[in-house]
Amino acid sequence: MYNKVIVITGASGGIGAALAERLGSQGASLVLVARRRTELQDVAARSGGAVLPIVADVTDRQAVRGVVSAAVRHFDHVDVWVNNAGQGITRQPSQLDDDDIDEMIRINVKSVLYGMQEVLRHFKERGRGHVINISSELGRVPHVTHRSAYGAAKHFMNALTTNFRDEVQASHPDIQFSIVSPGVVRTEFGVHARHGGPDSRQLPQSQTADEVAAVIEAVIETRKRDAYTRPDGHKRMVEYYAGLEH
Repeated sequence: MYNKVIVITGASGGIGAALAERLGSQGASLVLVARRRTELQDVAARSGGAVLPIVADVTDRQAVRGVVSAAVRHFDHVDVWVNNAGQGITRQPSQLDDDDIDEMIRINVKSVLYGMQEVLRHFKERGRGHVINISSELGRVPHVTHRSAYGAAKHFMNALTTNFRDEVQASHPDIQFSIVSPGVVRTEFGVHARHGGPDSRQLPQSQTADEVAAVIEAVIETRKRDAYTRPDGHKRMVEYYAGLEH
Protein backbone atom coordinates (compact mmCIF):
# COMPACT_ATOMS: atom_id res chain seq x y z
CA MET A 1 0.00 0.00 0.00
CA TYR A 2 3.02 2.27 0.34
CA ASN A 3 2.73 5.34 -1.91
CA LYS A 4 -0.82 4.49 -3.04
CA VAL A 5 -3.32 7.35 -2.83
CA ILE A 6 -6.71 5.98 -1.84
CA VAL A 7 -10.01 7.83 -1.51
CA ILE A 8 -12.57 6.31 0.88
CA THR A 9 -16.11 7.66 1.11
CA GLY A 10 -18.26 6.97 4.14
CA ALA A 11 -15.06 7.02 6.17
CA SER A 12 -16.35 8.32 9.50
CA GLY A 13 -17.33 4.91 10.86
CA GLY A 14 -17.90 1.21 10.20
CA ILE A 15 -16.20 -0.36 7.21
CA GLY A 16 -14.80 2.95 5.96
CA ALA A 17 -13.09 3.73 9.24
CA ALA A 18 -11.70 0.20 9.58
CA LEU A 19 -10.34 0.36 6.04
CA ALA A 20 -8.74 3.76 6.65
CA GLU A 21 -6.94 2.54 9.76
CA ARG A 22 -5.79 -0.67 8.06
CA LEU A 23 -4.45 1.05 4.93
CA GLY A 24 -2.99 3.99 6.80
CA SER A 25 -0.97 1.66 9.02
CA GLN A 26 0.63 0.26 5.86
CA GLY A 27 1.75 3.59 4.45
CA ALA A 28 -1.11 4.49 2.12
CA SER A 29 -1.94 8.14 1.59
CA LEU A 30 -5.63 8.61 2.31
CA VAL A 31 -8.41 10.98 1.36
CA LEU A 32 -11.22 10.34 3.83
CA VAL A 33 -14.68 11.64 2.97
CA ALA A 34 -17.80 11.82 5.15
CA ARG A 35 -20.44 14.23 6.39
CA ARG A 36 -19.72 13.91 10.13
CA ARG A 37 -16.81 16.25 10.86
CA THR A 38 -15.92 15.19 14.41
CA GLU A 39 -16.05 11.46 13.70
CA LEU A 40 -14.11 11.92 10.47
CA GLN A 41 -11.36 13.84 12.21
CA ASP A 42 -11.11 11.10 14.84
CA VAL A 43 -10.68 8.44 12.14
CA ALA A 44 -8.10 10.59 10.35
CA ALA A 45 -6.10 10.92 13.57
CA ARG A 46 -6.00 7.12 13.91
CA SER A 47 -5.05 6.46 10.30
CA GLY A 48 -1.48 7.71 9.98
CA GLY A 49 0.24 10.88 8.84
CA ALA A 50 -0.64 11.24 5.14
CA VAL A 51 -4.36 11.83 5.53
CA LEU A 52 -6.62 14.46 4.00
CA PRO A 53 -10.07 14.50 5.65
CA ILE A 54 -12.81 16.17 3.60
CA VAL A 55 -16.28 16.89 4.95
CA ALA A 56 -18.60 16.39 1.99
CA ASP A 57 -21.92 14.85 0.97
CA VAL A 58 -21.19 12.40 -1.85
CA THR A 59 -24.82 12.45 -3.00
CA ASP A 60 -23.97 15.92 -4.36
CA ARG A 61 -22.15 15.70 -7.69
CA GLN A 62 -20.41 19.05 -7.22
CA ALA A 63 -19.13 17.92 -3.84
CA VAL A 64 -17.71 14.73 -5.37
CA ARG A 65 -16.05 16.76 -8.11
CA GLY A 66 -14.50 18.89 -5.39
CA VAL A 67 -13.14 15.80 -3.65
CA VAL A 68 -11.39 14.69 -6.84
CA SER A 69 -9.86 18.15 -7.30
CA ALA A 70 -8.74 18.38 -3.67
CA ALA A 71 -7.23 14.88 -3.71
CA VAL A 72 -5.23 15.53 -6.89
CA ARG A 73 -4.15 18.95 -5.67
CA HIS A 74 -2.98 17.56 -2.32
CA PHE A 75 -1.42 14.23 -3.37
CA ASP A 76 -0.83 14.83 -7.12
CA HIS A 77 -2.89 11.80 -8.15
CA VAL A 78 -5.40 9.15 -7.07
CA ASP A 79 -4.77 5.41 -7.42
CA VAL A 80 -7.90 3.90 -5.88
CA TRP A 81 -11.39 5.26 -5.20
CA VAL A 82 -13.56 3.30 -2.74
CA ASN A 83 -17.28 4.08 -2.91
CA ASN A 84 -18.30 2.96 0.56
CA ALA A 85 -20.95 5.49 1.62
CA GLY A 86 -24.45 4.06 1.87
CA GLN A 87 -27.52 3.53 4.01
CA GLY A 88 -29.96 0.71 4.64
CA ILE A 89 -33.73 0.74 5.07
CA THR A 90 -36.11 -1.31 7.20
CA ARG A 91 -39.50 -1.57 5.48
CA GLN A 92 -41.46 -4.35 3.85
CA PRO A 93 -41.79 -3.99 0.05
CA SER A 94 -45.57 -3.56 0.22
CA GLN A 95 -45.09 -0.54 2.50
CA LEU A 96 -42.43 1.34 0.50
CA ASP A 97 -43.26 4.88 -0.55
CA ASP A 98 -41.76 7.24 -3.11
CA ASP A 99 -39.42 8.87 -0.59
CA ASP A 100 -38.04 5.48 0.47
CA ILE A 101 -37.12 4.60 -3.10
CA ASP A 102 -35.76 8.04 -3.89
CA GLU A 103 -33.52 7.99 -0.82
CA MET A 104 -32.16 4.50 -1.52
CA ILE A 105 -31.26 5.52 -5.07
CA ARG A 106 -29.81 8.87 -4.02
CA ILE A 107 -27.61 7.43 -1.28
CA ASN A 108 -26.65 4.01 -2.65
CA VAL A 109 -26.64 4.53 -6.42
CA LYS A 110 -26.10 8.20 -7.26
CA SER A 111 -23.18 8.55 -4.84
CA VAL A 112 -21.47 5.61 -6.58
CA LEU A 113 -22.25 6.90 -10.06
CA TYR A 114 -20.86 10.34 -9.19
CA GLY A 115 -17.68 8.80 -7.80
CA MET A 116 -17.09 6.68 -10.90
CA GLN A 117 -17.87 9.47 -13.33
CA GLU A 118 -15.97 12.25 -11.60
CA VAL A 119 -12.73 10.32 -11.03
CA LEU A 120 -12.82 8.78 -14.52
CA ARG A 121 -11.23 11.72 -16.35
CA HIS A 122 -8.29 11.64 -13.95
CA PHE A 123 -7.89 7.88 -14.38
CA LYS A 124 -8.04 8.19 -18.16
CA GLU A 125 -5.35 10.88 -18.08
CA ARG A 126 -3.12 8.53 -16.08
CA GLY A 127 -4.12 5.47 -18.11
CA ARG A 128 -4.75 3.50 -14.94
CA GLY A 129 -6.98 3.51 -11.87
CA HIS A 130 -9.20 1.38 -9.70
CA VAL A 131 -12.74 1.96 -8.40
CA ILE A 132 -14.04 -0.35 -5.68
CA ASN A 133 -17.78 -0.24 -5.01
CA ILE A 134 -19.00 -1.67 -1.71
CA SER A 135 -22.18 -3.60 -2.38
CA SER A 136 -23.90 -6.25 -0.28
CA GLU A 137 -24.81 -9.92 -0.51
CA LEU A 138 -28.36 -8.57 -0.73
CA GLY A 139 -27.35 -7.08 -4.07
CA ARG A 140 -26.96 -10.66 -5.29
CA VAL A 141 -29.41 -12.63 -3.15
CA PRO A 142 -32.59 -10.67 -2.26
CA HIS A 143 -33.71 -12.85 0.65
CA VAL A 144 -34.33 -10.27 3.44
CA THR A 145 -37.74 -8.73 2.79
CA HIS A 146 -37.41 -5.70 5.09
CA ARG A 147 -34.22 -4.72 3.21
CA SER A 148 -35.92 -4.98 -0.21
CA ALA A 149 -35.31 -1.39 -1.36
CA TYR A 150 -31.70 -1.51 -0.14
CA GLY A 151 -31.07 -4.79 -1.95
CA ALA A 152 -32.69 -3.40 -5.08
CA ALA A 153 -30.43 -0.34 -4.96
CA LYS A 154 -27.40 -2.61 -4.64
CA HIS A 155 -28.60 -4.69 -7.62
CA PHE A 156 -28.79 -1.42 -9.55
CA MET A 157 -25.30 -0.46 -8.39
CA ASN A 158 -23.86 -3.85 -9.35
CA ALA A 159 -25.30 -3.66 -12.87
CA LEU A 160 -24.07 -0.10 -13.25
CA THR A 161 -20.58 -1.08 -12.12
CA THR A 162 -20.34 -4.01 -14.53
CA ASN A 163 -21.56 -1.96 -17.48
CA PHE A 164 -19.26 0.92 -16.54
CA ARG A 165 -16.33 -1.52 -16.53
CA ASP A 166 -17.26 -2.91 -19.94
CA GLU A 167 -17.52 0.56 -21.46
CA VAL A 168 -14.30 1.96 -20.00
CA GLN A 169 -12.12 -1.10 -20.49
CA ALA A 170 -12.90 -1.16 -24.21
CA SER A 171 -10.50 1.79 -24.51
CA HIS A 172 -8.67 1.81 -21.13
CA PRO A 173 -8.09 -1.79 -20.00
CA ASP A 174 -5.97 -0.76 -17.00
CA ILE A 175 -8.87 1.02 -15.32
CA GLN A 176 -10.57 -1.54 -13.12
CA PHE A 177 -13.99 -1.53 -11.44
CA SER A 178 -14.51 -3.99 -8.59
CA ILE A 179 -17.52 -5.00 -6.51
CA VAL A 180 -17.11 -6.16 -2.90
CA SER A 181 -20.17 -7.77 -1.28
CA PRO A 182 -20.26 -8.07 2.52
CA GLY A 183 -22.89 -9.95 4.48
CA VAL A 184 -23.94 -8.73 7.93
CA VAL A 185 -21.23 -6.56 9.48
CA ARG A 186 -21.00 -5.62 13.17
CA THR A 187 -21.42 -1.87 12.70
CA GLU A 188 -24.16 0.70 13.36
CA PHE A 189 -25.60 0.05 9.89
CA GLY A 190 -28.83 -1.41 11.27
CA VAL A 191 -29.60 1.31 13.80
CA HIS A 192 -28.77 4.01 11.22
CA ALA A 193 -31.07 2.49 8.59
CA ARG A 194 -34.00 4.51 7.31
CA HIS A 195 -36.93 3.76 9.68
CA GLY A 196 -34.52 2.22 12.19
CA GLY A 197 -34.15 -1.52 12.45
CA PRO A 198 -32.33 -4.39 14.16
CA ASP A 199 -28.85 -3.69 15.47
CA SER A 200 -26.40 -5.33 13.05
CA ARG A 201 -23.96 -5.81 15.92
CA GLN A 202 -26.37 -8.27 17.54
CA LEU A 203 -27.17 -10.40 14.49
CA PRO A 204 -25.77 -13.93 14.02
CA GLN A 205 -23.13 -14.87 11.44
CA SER A 206 -21.81 -11.33 11.34
CA GLN A 207 -18.29 -10.14 10.52
CA THR A 208 -16.22 -7.38 12.03
CA ALA A 209 -15.59 -4.25 9.98
CA ASP A 210 -11.88 -5.10 10.00
CA GLU A 211 -12.55 -8.52 8.46
CA VAL A 212 -14.37 -6.78 5.63
CA ALA A 213 -11.59 -4.21 5.34
CA ALA A 214 -9.07 -7.04 4.94
CA VAL A 215 -10.99 -8.31 1.89
CA ILE A 216 -11.11 -4.82 0.39
CA GLU A 217 -7.35 -4.52 0.94
CA ALA A 218 -6.85 -7.80 -0.95
CA VAL A 219 -8.99 -6.48 -3.82
CA ILE A 220 -6.80 -3.38 -3.99
CA GLU A 221 -3.76 -5.63 -4.33
CA THR A 222 -5.24 -8.15 -6.80
CA ARG A 223 -7.65 -5.84 -8.69
CA LYS A 224 -10.16 -8.70 -8.63
CA ARG A 225 -13.47 -7.76 -10.25
CA ASP A 226 -15.86 -9.42 -7.81
CA ALA A 227 -15.33 -10.46 -4.18
CA TYR A 228 -17.44 -11.66 -1.27
CA THR A 229 -16.28 -10.97 2.27
CA ARG A 230 -17.69 -14.18 3.73
CA PRO A 231 -16.01 -17.45 2.70
CA ASP A 232 -19.38 -18.91 1.67
CA GLY A 233 -20.67 -15.75 -0.05
CA HIS A 234 -20.22 -16.90 -3.63
CA LYS A 235 -21.53 -20.38 -2.82
CA ARG A 236 -24.69 -18.91 -1.27
CA MET A 237 -25.29 -16.82 -4.37
CA VAL A 238 -24.86 -19.78 -6.72
CA GLU A 239 -27.15 -21.98 -4.62
CA TYR A 240 -29.83 -19.30 -4.51
CA TYR A 241 -30.00 -18.91 -8.29
CA ALA A 242 -29.72 -22.65 -8.87
CA GLY A 243 -32.78 -23.06 -6.64
CA LEU A 244 -34.80 -20.70 -8.81
CA GLU A 245 -34.48 -23.12 -11.70
CA HIS A 246 -36.64 -25.73 -9.94
